[in-house]
Amino acid sequence: MRETFLRCPLRTAAGRVLVSLPPGGEFLLGTPELVGRTSGQGFCIPVQEMVAVRLGATRDGEEDPPEAESCFTVFFVQREKQECWRLGMLEFTAPPKSQLAVRWVNALQSWIHHHGVTRPKSLLVFINPVGGRGRAVEIYQGQVAPLFTLAGIHVQVLETCHANEARDYILQQDLSDFDGLVSVGGDGTFNELMHALINRTQQKAGGSENDIDAELLSPRLRIGIIPAGSTDCICFATVGTNDPITSALHIVIGDSQPMDVCSIWHNGKLLRYSVSLVGYGFYGDVVSTSEKYRWMGPMRYTYAGAKALLRNCSYEGTVEFQVARTEEANPRDQTRCRSGCVVCSESSKQLPAGTEEENLSEPEQHIDGEWQQVQGRFLAVNLTSMSSACPKSPEGLSPCAHLADGTADLILVHECSALSFLRHLTRHTNGSDQFDLPFVSVYRVRAIRFTSKVEDHKDGEPVVRRRKGLCGGQCQEEPPTSCWTCDGETLQHTDISVRVHGRLIHLFARGIEQAPCRLPADPREGQS
Repeated sequence: MRETFLRCPLRTAAGRVLVSLPPGGEFLLGTPELVGRTSGQGFCIPVQEMVAVRLGATRDGEEDPPEAESCFTVFFVQREKQECWRLGMLEFTAPPKSQLAVRWVNALQSWIHHHGVTRPKSLLVFINPVGGRGRAVEIYQGQVAPLFTLAGIHVQVLETCHANEARDYILQQDLSDFDGLVSVGGDGTFNELMHALINRTQQKAGGSENDIDAELLSPRLRIGIIPAGSTDCICFATVGTNDPITSALHIVIGDSQPMDVCSIWHNGKLLRYSVSLVGYGFYGDVVSTSEKYRWMGPMRYTYAGAKALLRNCSYEGTVEFQVARTEEANPRDQTRCRSGCVVCSESSKQLPAGTEEENLSEPEQHIDGEWQQVQGRFLAVNLTSMSSACPKSPEGLSPCAHLADGTADLILVHECSALSFLRHLTRHTNGSDQFDLPFVSVYRVRAIRFTSKVEDHKDGEPVVRRRKGLCGGQCQEEPPTSCWTCDGETLQHTDISVRVHGRLIHLFARGIEQAPCRLPADPREGQS
């Protein structure tokens, strides 16, 4: 390291501060030079959360000429409310002709490099210009690209023109020069990148795509999510907010969050992967119905949900599942998966170690319980390997689900009245225990199988049932089966098997922070 220790008084916009860089270079510390004269002048900026250090002062978005070598500016992560991050700036002025500013810049840049070994140097960015609200290009160019430029990240951008263009690119092109992929769009765009990356990794390893017992390799590349879709559930559940700047800063500083992935199968054939909701019944009906109303934008889900609730359809079937023997956690233990989660950390110790870049994902290495079975009529069969939280449901479908413990939470909503089901749905938004109802059961599992039961046919047509709706009147005929939705995509098969693959992928994220430390809203204001 060029400098292992620096300590000297520097001038800021609010006055003189004693600034120090202790041995180890982990923090930039500031102490008021005249202790007791003013309050709120101190600061502590983790070097790992510095975005960049530049010689010269920055005012009104423009840097001073390089000859202004008595000033330097530190750009860093600044926390705000509701998990949002912003780009903070702190300007320092050293005595003229002292060369102290140059020394500080060199020292801080060296320590950023030392502590930032996980930071990406080159990214491949995919932008879906038509997804969600159609603002992906605007969001990237206006809010994200300037941060990548400031951090010195080389970026290659591909604006997709048709479905599966990103998938084909990932499967066919050389990605060895990149440190990660970035999805600018909604959950569908992220899923396209995730599927392609997982498939590419298995193909390179010579694995079989349709072997449900095959060991999957974890891709080398991490995925960053810049939210620009309708719901952005995956981003919300892993970062805590759907704010593009926050997500971009997580990418810049090189955060890494492992995530479980579910593989969905039908008759030995792989259908899809999922990191969020695999749902049958209510949510399957909502997603399939909403496709007819895409012109409504995000409101189509509310409309389709209201229709499904009024119909109050239940479906007969058999759910088989392998319960995870986890003494430390269960779906109702009131814990939350947060940054540095102990449950996920302990689960990772049970997974076998792979190569440096790609690790084996073997959830069935755990000692698990026997397979159990539940038969009946269900309004909803939901499986989620994360909380599946979103702005409309901040707690999510399963508030205590974990991102990287090798399990998923199975939620069975048995046949009940429409008003009872509405009570269950309402609890997703008001913080009440949505599982504390007699018609709801929940299990922490590592695998499930679902088999539908189609009632006997008469004259070649399946038997349909008429059911009382929300207001007690007769609703339209109830179909014999529903459909599955997998992270917002409709599956064509009713009978499926699902297996959880622990820590299969990694995101540029760190999980939701439990109690983030905070700097003043503006460090310069805090020094006044």
